[in-house]
Amino acid sequence: MSIFISYIFLGLSLSAPMGPINAAQLDRGIRFGFMNAWLVGFGAMIADGVFMMLIYFGLAQVIDTPFMKTFLWLFGFFVLTYTGIENIAKANSIGGKETSNRNGSNRKSFQTGFFIAISNPLNILFWLGIYGSILAQTSSMVDGKQLLLYSTGIFLGITLWDLTMASAAAGARAWVNPNMLKRISILSGITLIGFGFYFGIQAIKLFIG
Repeated sequence: MSIFISYIFLGLSLSAPMGPINAAQLDRGIRFGFMNAWLVGFGAMIADGVFMMLIYFGLAQVIDTPFMKTFLWLFGFFVLTYTGIENIAKANSIGGKETSNRNGSNRKSFQTGFFIAISNPLNILFWLGIYGSILAQTSSMVDGKQLLLYSTGIFLGITLWDLTMASAAAGARAWVNPNMLKRISILSGITLIGFGFYFGIQAIKLFIG
């Protein structure tokens, strides 16, 4: 049980650093509420699951080629920059008609989290390093059921952090005035654009060699 709990804390520590997903969760949370913030995290968690499966079945070596890295950096640049610009453009709609369109925003929130996470090369390399090392360390000592249990612990930790972020974003939406919400949304958009340009620079560096 203590080992399982340690993997829960690993999942928490993997999710806690401020990055594109946390920025997107804050933005969707203050614009649409708790469920949308959580769906951003859930979409990202599904992408994390895809990476874990790729690593588990040994397909990660294909992703680790220079061509695929360049493609993923460029794809990440496009996704993050587009999402950031969209956040800034729609900041003025906070408190207006867009906020009441909950059904459409649920699907958009999930897609935002999934595509930001799946297109983030840092996320891919991160999972290659973290989960790859876990597999290397435990596969020879434990059976498949235990490995699945440990992986579940990681996902449980990620889920707990997503719930925390969603609650924080929804709480901020409840007591922060509309002008402050707009500023937060704009700041979130700028953060995403900043990450996007960083990805673009990395793609250029790889392409030039």
